[in-house]
Amino acid sequence: MDIAEFLRAIFALALTLGLVGLGAVVLRRYGPEALARFGRPAKADRRLAVVETLVLDPSRRLVLVACDGEEKLILLGEGQVVAELAKPKGRG
Repeated sequence: MDIAEFLRAIFALALTLGLVGLGAVVLRRYGPEALARFGRPAKADRRLAVVETLVLDPSRRLVLVACDGEEKLILLGEGQVVAELAKPKGRG
């Protein structure tokens, strides 16, 4: 192995590590949410939103969902909707 091949291998290693480092800096700066924004509709177009969740036990949770300006409280458990509860009172 002569010196030219050795320098070529060192240069290739430095280039590879530089590209990996550059990718890490870009991901740290922009984060995964930057990629997720491309597939997500604009906020004004969304009709459904999870307002809040509360874990009751390992198999059940309460979910407050807003749809078209109305809020619904849903009890989820064991992979199914257990109950749709009465509309919660307004906050305030």
